[in-house]
Amino acid sequence: MATITKRELAIRITDRLGSKGTELTQQDVLEVIQTLIDEITESLAQGDTVVMRNFGAFQVREMKAKIGRNPKDPGKDVPIPAR
Repeated sequence: MATITKRELAIRITDRLGSKGTELTQQDVLEVIQTLIDEITESLAQGDTVVMRNFGAFQVREMKAKIGRNPKDPGKDVPIPAR
């Protein structure tokens, strides 16, 4: 299984659009991808849920406070605050 970076995604999208006659540069596509990520991030920061049909949904999950363990000192409890 491969890891796809934003740059690789932009290259693939540029190639796909180019084969359909659309002329966008890789930089243009990278800007669109970054703008999409920024908009999703801002919406989540405002507490919104972002739904993209046929792809998925993004939402912020509240994590309750809990007690964890320090791997270097497993006998010691470490409080982890809610976030």
